[in-house]
This record gives sequence, structure tokens and C-alpha cells, in this order.
Amino acid sequence: MGRAYQNRKESMAKTSDAKARVYSKYGREIYVCAKAGGLDPTGNLALRSLIERAKKDQVPTHVIEKAIEKAKGGAGENFELARYEGYGPGNCMVIIECLTDNPNRTFGDVRLCFTKTKTKIGTPGSVAHMFDHLSILVFGGQDEEAVLEALLMNDVDVVDIENDADKLTVFAPHTELFKAKQALNDAFGEIDYDVDEVQFIAQNSAPLSGDDVEMFERFMGMLENLDDVQTIYHNVG
Repeated sequence: MGRAYQNRKESMAKTSDAKARVYSKYGREIYVCAKAGGLDPTGNLALRSLIERAKKDQVPTHVIEKAIEKAKGGAGENFELARYEGYGPGNCMVIIECLTDNPNRTFGDVRLCFTKTKTKIGTPGSVAHMFDHLSILVFGGQDEEAVLEALLMNDVDVVDIENDADKLTVFAPHTELFKAKQALNDAFGEIDYDVDEVQFIAQNSAPLSGDDVEMFERFMGMLENLDDVQTIYHNVG
């Protein structure tokens, strides 16, 4: 059984309200990425990857263009990354990544989700050591050896490669996402990636039972409804 990375496509928004939240989260992330690294996706590889992911998640073009145009103006909000950790229902471990223009407000909102579900927000590093921070690339293919060779030839520090149902999954250090992508694209041409991002992957999974299952769903729902929350990682499995 392989590493339990998260495929966002599996949890694509079904309702119009949920879709609006997905669009808003992508819009904010694209704005921050463009403002920090430049407006041209050709030179800003992080922005290029983010736009590709947004399109796969059916984010409308006008949402993407509006976020880039907003970054072009130079003014506007100054968002920063905020990461919170803690123990959720059933003592599961959770990492919550946010983009915020008001860290005090965001911390209060996130802490309230823990409080209302009788769980505990932790200090930085309290659960992160139980996750691996990795680049993940998932794409169609079967030749693990050819992929490994292409990566090693370009000095990519490969953590692992998995082959499941004609899908290859490459794991590399979180700092080497674009280096790994470039190596694969150079070797095999442009690849259509199912997953192409950096994630926190739990080293061990923790099953939930009884009332903890319902409480966990409530906890996740509360967090996902917060505008500042971008991504939630957990070890529930």
C-alpha cells in the first residue's frame, strides 16, 4: 500500500457555494504566487503549475485572469502563509495551511474549529514531524526504471516511485518539484499530470470509529468553510 497523498480531484466541489469557495482559494493563491514570482507563467514555474492545476479543477479562465490582473496592479492585500497544527477528533493529526492578511483573525478562526469539536490546536512542530513534506507527481506510465534514470541523470533526489494501475507516482523533496518536472518533461515530452504539487503526507494513518467519524466530518467542514484556509492535511485513513 502506497503513501496516502491527497488527490484534490476526488473531493471536487459539488455545490455552487462549494465551487465558489474553490474558485476563491485558487484566486487568492494565484494572486500571491504572481505577486511574489512574476506575472509571466513562462518564467514563474510555480504560477504555471498552479494555473494548470486550477484549470484541471475547472476554475474559470476569468477567475485566473482576474487574480493575475490584481497582482499586476501591485497594490491590494498582502497575504502571508500561516500554518497551524494540532490534534483533531480521535486524536488524529492535522496540518492546516492558510493564506491570510490578518494572522490574528485567522488563528482565532482556526482555533475555534478545534474548540467547538473539543480538540486541541498545537504549537508549531507538534505534529509536523509525523508528516513527510514532499513533491508529488502522478502520471500515466509503467516504466519505473526509465523514469528513475531520467530523474537521477538530472540530480533529482528521488524519495520513492510507486507503480499502481498504470499510474506512476514520483515522490521527491518538497524543494525539487519543478526540477523533477523539468527532468521528466525533457525526457518524455510534455506530461499531463494527475497530481503535481507539494503536500504533507502522513507517515502513519489513524482509523476513526464511532462518534469520532461524525465529529471529524464536522471539524473538516468548519475548517473548509473558512476563507483563509487553503489546504488541510491529516492522517485519517
